[in-house]
Amino acid sequence: MLTRQRKQHLLDLLKRDGRLVARQLSEELNVSEDTIRRDLREMARDGLLQRVHGGALPASPALGNFTARQDIATDDKAAIGRAAAAMVQPGQVIFVDGGTTCAQLVRALPRHLQATVVTHSPSIAMELMGHPAIEVVMLGGRLFRHSMVNVGAGTIEQIAQIRADTYFMGVTSVHPDTGLSTGDYEEACVKRALCRAAAETIVLASSEKLGTAAPYKVVGLQDVSGIVLPAGAPDELTQPLHDRGLALTFAEA
Repeated sequence: MLTRQRKQHLLDLLKRDGRLVARQLSEELNVSEDTIRRDLREMARDGLLQRVHGGALPASPALGNFTARQDIATDDKAAIGRAAAAMVQPGQVIFVDGGTTCAQLVRALPRHLQATVVTHSPSIAMELMGHPAIEVVMLGGRLFRHSMVNVGAGTIEQIAQIRADTYFMGVTSVHPDTGLSTGDYEEACVKRALCRAAAETIVLASSEKLGTAAPYKVVGLQDVSGIVLPAGAPDELTQPLHDRGLALTFAEA
């Protein structure tokens, strides 16, 4: 089998099974594990998959830049945003992450809701300009333009001074085994700090993020309280999350 054919075969298997195991593939294709690992490295470099210990998982399409992500699953993200906004109670202090799905959340908040939103995202803060009763607290830091959020040691230090009721987390990838992950190390550190500073963490995830992995782990599934998903999310992707004890909220479009 030629290299190009073998790589296409690996992609077909990944789409079918949701993961690749190097040792098993070596036996099935009668090639060395080193050959399989080299294929996986090259395919990961091309953005076709995410390497993990012993093999590979699907790469998340949400690794694209902020502008590109705005056109992915727009109806699902709007539904997720509405469902998450309904969870916010008057008087609460909430952390709101950056990203396109969290933008839908703040757009769906009642105009006269009295609450405090703490965010490290300039774009989220701007979305709240039309909500006069919401106090907006901006966390400073170095602007990570890819996701339009502030990151760094200063951001994490500010987070440590706040105790929020809920953290609404946007994330690149959700996987039942590898947990929640994203594409930047510093962004993962900030998300982890926000999670630890909130009484509960609710993850907002459109379908394309499920069953995928990104390079930098944020937290495990045991560290979050629930996930808001689109109503049409495939059962084979949501059932493993339910089996791990997560509260799943399905958002109707």
